[in-house]
Amino acid sequence: MKILLLGASGLLGHNVLQELVSRHMSVVAPLRKRDEIVEKMISDTDVVTPQGSVVDAGFLGDVAKGCDAIINCAGATDMSLRRYEDFVPANVSLCQNIVDVAKKHGIKTIVHVSSANTIGYGSKEKPGNESFPPKEPFASSLYARSKMAGEEIMIGYARQNVDSKIIVLNPGFMIGPYDAKPSSARLMLAGYRLPIMLAPCGGKSFVAVADVANAVVNALDMGRSGERYLLTGEEYTLRDFYLLQARILAYRQFVISVPRWILFLPAKIGDLLRHMGVATQLSSSNIRQITTKEHYSNSKACNELAFKPTSIADAIKAYFSWRSK
Repeated sequence: MKILLLGASGLLGHNVLQELVSRHMSVVAPLRKRDEIVEKMISDTDVVTPQGSVVDAGFLGDVAKGCDAIINCAGATDMSLRRYEDFVPANVSLCQNIVDVAKKHGIKTIVHVSSANTIGYGSKEKPGNESFPPKEPFASSLYARSKMAGEEIMIGYARQNVDSKIIVLNPGFMIGPYDAKPSSARLMLAGYRLPIMLAPCGGKSFVAVADVANAVVNALDMGRSGERYLLTGEEYTLRDFYLLQARILAYRQFVISVPRWILFLPAKIGDLLRHMGVATQLSSSNIRQITTKEHYSNSKACNELAFKPTSIADAIKAYFSWRSK
């Protein structure tokens, strides 16, 4: 198969490209600008990197010619964006352009990466699965709402085109190597080697990005069209995650779990700054999200996509090992 990989310069995109290369696949990976990580990965491989923006429908149509499948890892994830409309081009409009291009060029397979936060997170006793409806505070998150809209486009297209294979993947909080920006690694770096760390009282389902990348590529041949698959791993409170990181990297750290009510005032200050046009991730909505404990079941992906989540301890080591090179 010849694969069109969108979002190759992001954390997941880098790892998916690495997985595709390791399987000796032919890949078209459009980039907006030069990417040294990609250049190292594709040396002596069957990968081309045309330059342009995939949110440009014309450019997307051009690079899709001759491809057999599309993997979409692109998206807007910046939580400092203040309006829903800011998320639309990359998270919603791109999805519509992808299905339009697929229909035009006869591309039958699309693997679309969304977010676990479009699915209800459940509880420790009854973790969320793919049938759970969105749940607050994520249901009103601008980012999650835009990802939900993208999913609706993909699943709607799958229902209308039964001869195609459209799969939606919903990863948890991904960590691992090739996080150059950084994106999720900001959470790790925020507490790295601090003697005292104040951690919000929430928790996440952490997953090694390499495991997600493996499942993404598996989905080209596995899974059922029109279905969603949670790709989640080990659950930690943020306090316990920082303690784990400190233990793995051999430094001492005292971590205090901060209750939501203490964060109320800075959240309101952030709301005011955002209202004044200041770009900041500090807001009431974001504070509610990072003080929520998430619980998800990955059994469907394990059974149908050969998803095999590995140790988060190893993922932490892999990121810092890559970062030190």
